Amino acid sequence: MIDERGHIDATRLPEDVVALIDALGPGESLVVTREGSPIATVTAGPRVDAGPESAVHDVTVVATAMKLSRSARAALSAALGEDYIVLDLHAAPKTADVVLAPASSPQLIGLLRSMFPKARVIVAEVEDDGLAVSYHGPVRRMLDAGADGYLTSTTIPRLARQLDHDVTRRRQLDAGGGTRIGIESSAGAPDPLGDQL
Repeated sequence: MIDERGHIDATRLPEDVVALIDALGPGESLVVTREGSPIATVTAGPRVDAGPESAVHDVTVVATAMKLSRSARAALSAALGEDYIVLDLHAAPKTADVVLAPASSPQLIGLLRSMFPKARVIVAEVEDDGLAVSYHGPVRRMLDAGADGYLTSTTIPRLARQLDHDVTRRRQLDAGGGTRIGIESSAGAPDPLGDQL
């Protein structure tokens, strides 16, 4: 039933089990239990046509270390597009490309790095009332208090370049040149370009 790659041939499974698996959306999971205890989780990946003319393309796997509902993960996956799939941390493979984490301790970041050694660990602060998501952190609190920006620099020369870029961009925007890209206030209207520094 299981081949050398660890794959299961669905034609050898009961039809009702295959129907349940087929009904899963990308990133959704089916928990298999024995006497009420979980023994396995089946997580749906992106659908790929099996026809001879179909081409399999790389998909970026995003593991979320923040608790998100299925609908929130599905919304994030849909907003990212078909080149991404968003999975819960516990359903994601160890080969995930990105780990999305809330603002947390260095110890947790280190743990996530060890769990997903090839992934980029990205810390995010997000609030979406419609999807009941609220992950505030120190940067959001400072911006809500009135700070205009946030820079992270590894050296003083780099800080100088970043600061000059920020000041120059602000002058251009004040003079009417270009489109403003910034971090939205939690009380403000959504920015159509998204939250960016």
